[in-house]
Amino acid sequence: METSLKIFNSTSYYDAGQLLENLSIKETTREPLECKQEINSNGLFDFIIYGVLMNLVGLFGIFGNAISMIILSRPQMKSSINYLLIGLARCDTVLIIISILIYGLPVIYTYTGQLFDYKFIVHPKIVRFLYPLSCIAQIATVYLTLTVTLERYIAVCHPLQARSFCTYGRARLAVLVIVLFSFLYNLPKFWEVDYYAEVHWKYNVTIYCIYPADLRSNNLYVTVYVHWMYFFICYLFPFLALVIFNAAIYQRVRKANRDLQQLSRHQRREIGLATMLLCVVIVFLICNILPLASNIHETFFSDPPHWLVQTGNLLVTINSSINFIIYVIFGRKFKRIFLKLFCNSKLFRPGRDSPEFQTYDESIVTNMTNIELRNSIRHYHVNRSSTINRNNNVSNGSMRQSVKISARPASPGPCVYYPARSPVRSPSQMSATSSTQNGWSKKDVNSSL
Repeated sequence: METSLKIFNSTSYYDAGQLLENLSIKETTREPLECKQEINSNGLFDFIIYGVLMNLVGLFGIFGNAISMIILSRPQMKSSINYLLIGLARCDTVLIIISILIYGLPVIYTYTGQLFDYKFIVHPKIVRFLYPLSCIAQIATVYLTLTVTLERYIAVCHPLQARSFCTYGRARLAVLVIVLFSFLYNLPKFWEVDYYAEVHWKYNVTIYCIYPADLRSNNLYVTVYVHWMYFFICYLFPFLALVIFNAAIYQRVRKANRDLQQLSRHQRREIGLATMLLCVVIVFLICNILPLASNIHETFFSDPPHWLVQTGNLLVTINSSINFIIYVIFGRKFKRIFLKLFCNSKLFRPGRDSPEFQTYDESIVTNMTNIELRNSIRHYHVNRSSTINRNNNVSNGSMRQSVKISARPASPGPCVYYPARSPVRSPSQMSATSSTQNGWSKKDVNSSL
């Protein structure tokens, strides 16, 4: 989120000389000012970008991230990569909520005149805390995305080291270190924002306006910390690392797709998961291009154009809200659990994409092939038919009892969807059917004995 100094664009700080100059302009032009700014100077554009698009996208993102956290927290989804994705969803949710509070709600008053109390009383008092929190969430989101990429790089390109490096404990430690680093790096931002009071020109009530504190007015602090360090830590280093790691992952995925028949089931899962997370990183890079351009313009030239800053903030909010869609499209297991938890199972026929078809794999992608499904069903029928065949000479009463007993598998097999039990037939029909299913004849039995 390109929040550095951008919250001050609408409430710039003025010294005594500038204040007198603005008062003289006000007396000459008779145009009212709010917090030393013209009313509705960018009202329509800000309302469309922030008041409509950001609020709608943010609400969808909060809803989608909440579902993602619920699904990824399921016991059958427990893994190191999913724990990193849960941390990413949490930071994205915090960033979305703060973006709505900082940008989405105040701009509604600018164009419609609603939410006056929030704009001039609540917002100036809470933005001094929300602004550094948004920077913390932004840095954490960037480096969690980088950590997810690094984890996939090790799992795909160095599978022998993945067992020792890609563990659940290391994932928890990585999330803790990233959050702690983000907090310590953005700690000075808690002293960058302040507010002052003035009397509103129309309602004659006391309102509060935001302005940069003394720390933010220090040229050395702004040049070194706000511009250069922010550029290297938040953009240059993570972007270069993401490009390098994902280029290596992409090359490995291409090679694996050419040799797909030679891969094991576990390797196919890792490749499928790497493909999904590759899409997450591509969306991240695309949505952060405009914020990167805005930061470069501010660091090396001057303040960026207003439309560039606003559109960049909207794209960052979109990036924090869209991961849920990527998980549903590319994560088969994620989609199955989502349908099972939040959709009506009667709408889906039993099968690989059915909510009733449960899997217990560690990754998001599917964990059972069609061949394994057919083998498990065939194994079930063999056990059942052999049990019936052994009890073929028993009376009809004991025959029914043996059928009931044989309907239970001898040992717990994989959790798959079995077809409905066929009607009870006569003993002769059942004997003939069992012999046919097993592929044995009396001649074959005698010869084998």
